[in-house]
Amino acid sequence: MTEKELFAALKAFPGITSLNPMQQQAWGCRSAHICIISPTGSGKTLALGGALLRRLGAPGRGPRAVVLTPSRELTLQVADVLRRLGRGYKTAAFYGSHSMTDECGTLRGMPDIIVATPGRLLDHLQRGTLTPPERLDVLAVDEYDKALELGFQDEMRRIVRRLGRPRNLIVTSATEGAVPDFIDMSEAEYISGAEAPAPDIEIFHVESPARDKLDTLYDLLRAIPSGKTIVFVNHRDAAERVASGLRDRGIPAGLYHGGLEQQEREEAVIQLDNGSKPVLVSTDLGSRGLDIGGVEAVVHYHLPVSEQAWTHRNGRTARAGASGSVYVITSEADGIPEYVRTDHEYFPGEPRPAGPKPPVTLYIDAGRREKISRADILGFLVKQAGLEPSEIGRIDLRDHRSYVAVPRTALPAVAAVKGVKMKNKKVRITPLK
Repeated sequence: MTEKELFAALKAFPGITSLNPMQQQAWGCRSAHICIISPTGSGKTLALGGALLRRLGAPGRGPRAVVLTPSRELTLQVADVLRRLGRGYKTAAFYGSHSMTDECGTLRGMPDIIVATPGRLLDHLQRGTLTPPERLDVLAVDEYDKALELGFQDEMRRIVRRLGRPRNLIVTSATEGAVPDFIDMSEAEYISGAEAPAPDIEIFHVESPARDKLDTLYDLLRAIPSGKTIVFVNHRDAAERVASGLRDRGIPAGLYHGGLEQQEREEAVIQLDNGSKPVLVSTDLGSRGLDIGGVEAVVHYHLPVSEQAWTHRNGRTARAGASGSVYVITSEADGIPEYVRTDHEYFPGEPRPAGPKPPVTLYIDAGRREKISRADILGFLVKQAGLEPSEIGRIDLRDHRSYVAVPRTALPAVAAVKGVKMKNKKVRITPLK
């Protein structure tokens, strides 16, 4: 892709009208090997996407690029950015718990770009369902520090050996550290986002009068400005209890932890991102690898177990130049670690005035593999349900399902179109719980 085509594609990213210095440097870099070291929230995925697409040949001749990512969530996010940025290229996402049958069918369609977790890509290579091209245009390893932390070094080494020597290498990391020895970056150009200003975060201490902090959390969430909020806890059972307790008190709260099915985690992130459940209760699994824009607040319901966890949790807010707030709830039972530092005391006062009710997320049982597009969903809701385009919120597509945020007042109109076909397919549309 040309630089002009890439900049034209930025219109697919609402709120992004220009690139930051790190992204500009990555997009304009002419070196065959690039190492991008930049903090969480600085826009590395967009930098990676532009650098990768600048190095691809014409689409339509099978896999030209492979991107390795350390998590399923990051696989989906990177693939989404590449699809929107490089519309002329077919991008596939492969990861554990995804249908192997669907992935094999996708490979027969000769995707140009494959974004995958190491284990799933190695599985395809060993099965022979993916035949390595004679020479890749690009091999990228996204968040290599996280991949090493999660123990993917052996899988990545075997993948690199099977894929051979690519024309271009791109690696990214949120922290400085040694690049794996099986990736030759000796002649790489290093691009740093370290010069970016420190996040604009205010950190508040909130004292809980009781060891059980649920009532204090409830009072806090009703008092602080409305917006996307992530509440961090240390254990799965605590996440379940806190999310359930908030819902019982009338606060729409999502749930995110490693014991949930992949689809459940995806839906929790979608509902946070589109505002239908503006509070997400999460373990530290959600502190890295999620690219959620506009998180206004982070709440430490439990104190983080390490300084690294403290940093990564707080990094969910004040991203891409925005400001954010962090709230640390403690009781007499807590010993506050040295790395937990607060700026102000905060005493939850009267609840803020009630605003409009959050939207609801609709689940549609058809997606990309049924040839459904965002435009199809938008057109269907406008024509069949009588909604105004401005009423329709974020639309997310998956292989066999889609999600769209609409006002709760639109539910009767949506229910009335039951049985109507979308793109010659009868679809089922239901509100997501």
